[in-house]
Amino acid sequence: MVDKKQDASRAPGPSRGPILVPIDFSSYSEAALLLASDLADGLGAKLVVLHVVHDPQNMPGYYAKMASKKTLTRMADIAGEMLDEFMAAVHKRYPERHALHHAEMLLVKGIPVTRILQVVEKEKASMVVMGSKGATGLRHLLLGSVAEQVLGLAKLPVTIVKEQAKH
Repeated sequence: MVDKKQDASRAPGPSRGPILVPIDFSSYSEAALLLASDLADGLGAKLVVLHVVHDPQNMPGYYAKMASKKTLTRMADIAGEMLDEFMAAVHKRYPERHALHHAEMLLVKGIPVTRILQVVEKEKASMVVMGSKGATGLRHLLLGSVAEQVLGLAKLPVTIVKEQAKH
């Protein structure tokens, strides 16, 4: 005989928070986004795609290639265009991925690690999936990677995707 209390506790519901995917428009971000969309589809979770607008000291002009023909354009506007173009390209390559097409996109300004952790709290995310190219050497020793810092500071599961799976 099945206990009705146990049965009720298994009922589907909105108890699971969204899966947060911080992206930087790299192939590693795309790989993380694809894994996260598979997880979201399998778990019935919402997908939240986040880009943190910043102009890192080690990569000044990160958004400059998009702004070459636009004068006095704000960095956030350029980043927003890059986010739209990145997502449109991913949608076109993977039209069968339901969660990708229903993802919420967020664009925030600030220091990536800090803002990612703030969005985790605000969105009540159930997990973070993010790409990492795995920097090594002196650069990694001095700066660390955003993914590694999020992994160390987050109070929820974090999955790091290092390379794109072959489809």
